[in-house]
Amino acid sequence: MKPKLLTTLPETTPAVLGADLLAGLTVAMVAIPLSIAIAIASGAPPATGLITAIIGGFLISLLGGSRVQIGGPTGAFIVVVYGVIAAHGYDGLVLATLLAGAILLLGGVLRAGNLIAHVPEAVVNGFTIGIALIIAASQINDLLGLGMAKVPADFIEKVPALWAARGNANWSALALGLATLLGIVALRRAFPRWPGLIAAMALASLAVVLWHLPVDTVQSRYGELPSHLPLPALPAMSAARLLELLPSALTIAFLAAIESLLSAMVADRMIESRHRPNAELLAQGAANIGSALFGGLPATGAIARTATNVRAGGKTPLAGIFHALIILLVMLLAAPLAGYLAMPALAALLLVTAWNMSEPDKWRGYWRTPVSERALLLVTLLLTVLTSLTIAIGVGVALGLALRGWERWQR
Repeated sequence: MKPKLLTTLPETTPAVLGADLLAGLTVAMVAIPLSIAIAIASGAPPATGLITAIIGGFLISLLGGSRVQIGGPTGAFIVVVYGVIAAHGYDGLVLATLLAGAILLLGGVLRAGNLIAHVPEAVVNGFTIGIALIIAASQINDLLGLGMAKVPADFIEKVPALWAARGNANWSALALGLATLLGIVALRRAFPRWPGLIAAMALASLAVVLWHLPVDTVQSRYGELPSHLPLPALPAMSAARLLELLPSALTIAFLAAIESLLSAMVADRMIESRHRPNAELLAQGAANIGSALFGGLPATGAIARTATNVRAGGKTPLAGIFHALIILLVMLLAAPLAGYLAMPALAALLLVTAWNMSEPDKWRGYWRTPVSERALLLVTLLLTVLTSLTIAIGVGVALGLALRGWERWQR
């Protein structure tokens, strides 16, 4: 359970240090607008996304078991966080995140990282696609500029509410959002090694300022972002409150473990390395406790930002540490600039994130799997969208293990 940083430090040369610094800078530029967008979509203040990227990202790289893992808030948590805040308030989310961190620490101590491999792949794929659908639906309000003050959390209620508000569409917002979406995709294809989304977001937000477009920005809707980190503080807790939030904490812990270890495995394939799963769980636990103490969101390993780190030349966990420190520096020195980010542009960024989460390049492969695997994926997907992630995970894992046991018995 030794952190990977301790293994890589002796081999860190000035050239490696320079590569990690450049990669950290690149990932930070990607993480800043994405962290803000994830926080807003989760129903949380924009600054909490930056706090999570700074505290969570720093601790995941400092203590984690992967060479190149980048941590912070992720799109997969939007659904969970939104639901917890709606049901228990933001203080409930903070306490649930703190409790999830403790659960993850316990999982690391008990070496539960190796057990994640037994979760059926169809379940992971099903709830990932389901989450992507929910994220995409949650961005329609800002993409179309519908001006809905409160969008229902439940998917079944959300769709008719959005349809009813269609007459309020802001065509400037839609044009800006679509232009940003096309810009992100085009720049990513033309310059895959560079964070093209930064240019697309900057141009869209600059257009709003220069042409005085009637489009919401982060600042116009939420006020100026703070230029400092809050002081750490323990949330109010009681035995009854902890028991009430335990299901949410278990969901956060399970999702953080799944996503971080999947991200670490993807990174392993990209750099031909091996991560330490139990060290990664311990890091996730520390990161979620740290983020909660500073009032942040749940943190986990981020597959897209980890891949960006690898493509940018990151070699060791120092790249992730630099990424967190650079975000902190931007927060301290240039927080007001982030307030100019246009809401339709952030919606476009999250739509691209949702599309990438669903991994459309793998859909054909899913269709070729056995009928039982396809059914399990579809059941998990539908339960994720129509009920809750907790039910989807519980039912999906139970069905998956039952199917696996049945197939072995048949042999």
